[in-house]
Amino acid sequence: MKRRMVLLTEGHSNPHTAKTAAGLLRYCPEECVGVIDSHLHGKEVAPYLGSGDGFKFVSSLDEVPDANTLVIGIAPPGGKIPAAWRPIILGAIHKGLNVLSGLHDFMFDDHEFREAAERKGVHLIDVRRNHFKEISRRRGLSNNCLRIHTVGHDCSIGKMVVSLEVSRGLEKRGIDSHFIATGQTGIMIAGSGLPLDCIVADFVAGAAEQLVIENQHHSVVVVEGQGSIVHPSYSGVTLSLLHGCLPHALILCFEAGRASVGGIDHVPIPELRRIAELFMAMATIHQPCEIIGIGMNGRKVSPQIAKEIAQRIEEDMGLPVVDVIRDGADRLIDASEKFYRDGRWRNFGM
Repeated sequence: MKRRMVLLTEGHSNPHTAKTAAGLLRYCPEECVGVIDSHLHGKEVAPYLGSGDGFKFVSSLDEVPDANTLVIGIAPPGGKIPAAWRPIILGAIHKGLNVLSGLHDFMFDDHEFREAAERKGVHLIDVRRNHFKEISRRRGLSNNCLRIHTVGHDCSIGKMVVSLEVSRGLEKRGIDSHFIATGQTGIMIAGSGLPLDCIVADFVAGAAEQLVIENQHHSVVVVEGQGSIVHPSYSGVTLSLLHGCLPHALILCFEAGRASVGGIDHVPIPELRRIAELFMAMATIHQPCEIIGIGMNGRKVSPQIAKEIAQRIEEDMGLPVVDVIRDGADRLIDASEKFYRDGRWRNFGM
């Protein structure tokens, strides 16, 4: 059955908190039938979420009678279900809608939601729910498949967008590329992957390794990054993912104008060159790895300021700096294609 998704962002309609809704509107617009936020009823969605051209906010499920799936469209810190959303979710279940969620609070573990779903015969789909329990062994990785990994100076800055744009761009150029999803939104878009931030710590690297092994029949895999190596809350997942996917190349992502780590305002983000050095130190422990480009999220600054920041960093670091949303990902795709066709990465193995 084809998904006809109504996205719930009630009271949280911004591109940071509602990044799940924003991602689905950007990459699966043909499957989206509405966005619910009663506070913004009738207003255009795109100015609030950064994607969703042609959509207007609706107040309730009654305005989207053709929906068959309610999507929890936010990814808040801690992954909790907002208490005010419970009546909306129950209402969707009573109307016969499946519920798709990427939160850490599992729908299926909530007795009220589960009992209501069982009565109506609908599905509660928790994309973060998993039972993966394998450690990384560093066996079976092939150097016939180029592994590109997006990393960042913080969380929620666009690593998934850069990964998807680069992978899809390579495909359009005739290179067999595959996007590997490692977070809830990417999994919803791709239909596969593992939620690395919801796997027991010892097994995160193993999960990343397994995702690569399962997909290395492609010529290129682009592995979606998570968190940041300098974020006190999420660095463990970031480092495990880096070790598990053992990349040949990195694309470093950052948000212009962001000075402190997400959710902890008193912790400053180190300068980008320092972060690049940290990632390279970790990525090259067992084999060579190169940073081939920089993806910039310029949403917080004007186009002119974004251009000036990009030019300054490009001159300083000698790498292409690309505002993917404003300017497209072509230069990052160029760098990835050049690295792929160069082929020396095939000799990077342990």
